[in-house]
Amino acid sequence: MTDTARQQAPGLADAPARNRARPALARWRDVSLVPVILVLGVTGFIVSPAFLTRDNLVGVVQQSTELGLLVLGEALILISGRMDLSLESTIGLAPVLALWLVMPAHGGRFAGLELLPQWTAVPLCLAVGAAVGAANGFLMLKLRVNGFIATLGMLTMLRGLQLGISGGRSIGDVPESFAYLGRTAWLGVPAAVWICLALFALGGAALGYLRHGRALYAIGGNPEAARTAGIRVDRITWAVLAVGGLLAAFAGILYTGHYGAVSASQGNGWIFQVFAAAVIGGISLKGGRGTLFGALTGVLTLQLVINVMTLGGVPPLWTQFLNGLIIIVALVISRFAGGEQQD
Repeated sequence: MTDTARQQAPGLADAPARNRARPALARWRDVSLVPVILVLGVTGFIVSPAFLTRDNLVGVVQQSTELGLLVLGEALILISGRMDLSLESTIGLAPVLALWLVMPAHGGRFAGLELLPQWTAVPLCLAVGAAVGAANGFLMLKLRVNGFIATLGMLTMLRGLQLGISGGRSIGDVPESFAYLGRTAWLGVPAAVWICLALFALGGAALGYLRHGRALYAIGGNPEAARTAGIRVDRITWAVLAVGGLLAAFAGILYTGHYGAVSASQGNGWIFQVFAAAVIGGISLKGGRGTLFGALTGVLTLQLVINVMTLGGVPPLWTQFLNGLIIIVALVISRFAGGEQQD
């Protein structure tokens, strides 16, 4: 570059340095919550010696699994440049609809249709979740409906359907096959924890090493450029939305097994925690950025904050305020640390 060109474009010479700095910042964001988790651990021990007991720590990680699967699904969708608000309803509707189809019509508190054998409850639940995600994909990709409005409407509709089928009551006495994964333990640790970690590892490996996984970043960063490069944008996005719904349904299975029943309000208000965990974990709301490791640390951070507050005697009514505050702080940090505008 000539001296004249440098004078006319003074920022051009600094572009390589900026490009090198941004990946370094991105790598830092992936582990930026690890020191926070350590600080929360020390704070929890100071607040209450019960914090470091095995029962408390196992309880924290198990309570993180259901939320973690929702965050995993939402993180994949956000990376692809979309969002799905209906995940919080899918975690409740999918188990209710599956149990409605298999449970006895008489002799129980909840009257089912008894159309299928009880062992089909788990695959039915997963199928319902995938179908909800596919329906969202149809609205967004084929009918070109705004994703935020479409999934907000889906959230409301599914919540109403769940209440209508269940009669507004919790459903207990679920089949053993449906409750097994949520209540059993492997090697002294709840099976749900192992499953959640395995799914995060599988998702991270897919994003890092598989062609279709890496394509999510291209689609979220610039869908038109990705389409020009030969990536089947709509097909991959549709698949990701279906996977997100499937993961939400699986979270519903684990939640039901953990507590032994499907709550009438299962998942209600969870979407705020989902976005809080994703945002503080470094997932960009504009698509194309973030890692699943960061999202997982976001989940653990939220759960540790809630646990420390509980041990400290802070009323749980403050949790929603804290989640909103965390989202705002994370957005401000992202805006000024990474130069990412939140339009």
